[in-house]
Amino acid sequence: MRNYFRDVIGHLVLAIFAVTALVPLVLVLLNSFKGNSEILGNPFLLPREFAIENFVTAWKYGRFTEGFVNSLLLTGTTVAVVLICSSLAGYVLAGQKVRSWPIIMVYLTMAMTVPIQLFIFPLYAVAAGLGLIDNVFVVGVILAAINMPFATFLMRTFFLNVPVEVEEAALVDGLNAFQLITRVLLPMVRPGLITVGVIVGLNAWNEFLISSTFLQGRDVKTLTLGFLTMNATFSTDIGPMMAGALVLILPVLVVFIALQRYVVDGMASGAVKG
Repeated sequence: MRNYFRDVIGHLVLAIFAVTALVPLVLVLLNSFKGNSEILGNPFLLPREFAIENFVTAWKYGRFTEGFVNSLLLTGTTVAVVLICSSLAGYVLAGQKVRSWPIIMVYLTMAMTVPIQLFIFPLYAVAAGLGLIDNVFVVGVILAAINMPFATFLMRTFFLNVPVEVEEAALVDGLNAFQLITRVLLPMVRPGLITVGVIVGLNAWNEFLISSTFLQGRDVKTLTLGFLTMNATFSTDIGPMMAGALVLILPVLVVFIALQRYVVDGMASGAVKG
């Protein structure tokens, strides 16, 4: 009986969390098809007609065509740089292949605690001096550097779970270091790569502070910046804002739902050792 009540309470708490997370998404979905007067009347009712004018307006004034391409380039650059560098760094740190690995771990820990706001002005001065403002790929590299400490820590835990005998057997078979990493180790830590890629990708897709600082031209704005520029025009017209918000979060939801099993498995596997 005690276990039964414990399960009921646990499921009740999870249900409350689920409702808390889903209600805002449902409201955005419903109100993205409504007119402004209908939203103000009752935002919880179904729309009388499922019109797409709000999406057309949001896509036009938010410049979502350019924003979608820029967001893909920014996110892709960030994820690619993070996966390459964090997997190599995680392999080296997990195997203690450098004598100064404890110092490196302390440095990474400290790097995760320092707020990025402290580095915005020096980074901007360097980027402006080199003529790299309004460059999506440069912003992607900056975001990769911000996410690198966390990604390296996570990838290190996955490499710690790989038996040493596997590496020794591969070296005995004649594989060099590059072949060992690409053909043997990386396939074994694939859940970690997917987990890091999803987390870093979501952060890069929704990033605002760095993007708004370094991407100031109209043609290089990301989807997030394009949506925020609509505030001045549609601050009193809620329908297009809800449609723009749905366009912004829909790719994130699709990617997360498609890969959530790998993310959960990866987080569980990476938590075994640390």
